[in-house]
Amino acid sequence: MRAIPHSLFVGRTPWSARVPLDPLLAQPNQSHAIRERPTRGAGAFACQLLAFVALGALCAHATTFYVTISGLGGEADYDQRFKMLATDIDSSLKKAGGDSNVVTLVAPTREQIRARLGEVAKQAKPADALVVMLIGHGSFDGVEYKFNIPGADISGAELATLLDHVPAERQLVVNMTSSSGGSIEFLRKANRVVIAATKTGTEKNATIFARYWAEALRDPAADADKNESVSALEAFHYAQQKTTEFFESQKRLATEHSVLEDTGKGEGEHTPSPQNGEGRLAAMFPVVRLGSNAAAARDPAKRAMLDRKEQLEQAIDQLKYQKAAIPDNQYKQQLTQLLLALAQVQEEIDK
Repeated sequence: MRAIPHSLFVGRTPWSARVPLDPLLAQPNQSHAIRERPTRGAGAFACQLLAFVALGALCAHATTFYVTISGLGGEADYDQRFKMLATDIDSSLKKAGGDSNVVTLVAPTREQIRARLGEVAKQAKPADALVVMLIGHGSFDGVEYKFNIPGADISGAELATLLDHVPAERQLVVNMTSSSGGSIEFLRKANRVVIAATKTGTEKNATIFARYWAEALRDPAADADKNESVSALEAFHYAQQKTTEFFESQKRLATEHSVLEDTGKGEGEHTPSPQNGEGRLAAMFPVVRLGSNAAAARDPAKRAMLDRKEQLEQAIDQLKYQKAAIPDNQYKQQLTQLLLALAQVQEEIDK
């Protein structure tokens, strides 16, 4: 059986929008595991899980909007490096398949960034997802973060306002610039995953993190749970580990420490975990599909099966996150049924 997956693939039409899900989730009157309410916590969780699955039905025909922006390099080498990284990411996103809208801006002006995000705000729906990736140099004066672009720079506060106007309820911002940690207080928001290459605005050296984030979106090794999708959390861990290894191999003092914030109120954690409350949304926010999933996303005959797989994976992730609130026997029973259903769907996709 495949490793327990952690993610839901962004921008896909959930199976529940077409046909009922597995009886465990869609037909509670047929499932003893869901009907049992020996404790208030377990019963509350069952209701949450059912509500969670029902919510998935609202995401039919969802689209993921990707906006990748490479900023001003200041010199030819950096200009070329930032452009190459943006192009690399653009290629990975377009190979991933599915319902996506991919736009890459190379050294745009503030007005061009505003215009593009304004277009997304007009096109996106609440069920859609937005992924914004920033590559380049940033600055922080102790109060305000700015992303360096030709002409007037754009501030973290203005970026946040532009993103707030996009109705897509699931959002991911990956700020890979120097001083990017200084943008977290402006960008953080409920249902928004924020990743920064530096933990504070005072880490001002050009970053290495961007190189390995781009690599994570095309390297199967980044898919830690082997479900043929790279989530935001998996890409974060991959790029973080590679960055650490780079500084160690060069015998240099690390000048950047990447962090992740997805609670809407934190400062960012270098090591997201259930203990500190960070990482749950990032684990459920995939960035790219790989292998058979990418192929299935491009095959109309397999799209329905892929949708069902995604719904089951999301239910499993929610179940695992709530494990402490459920009696052990119920947790094992529900997890087993979900995993069996997932294995059956994967077998159909692999045919």
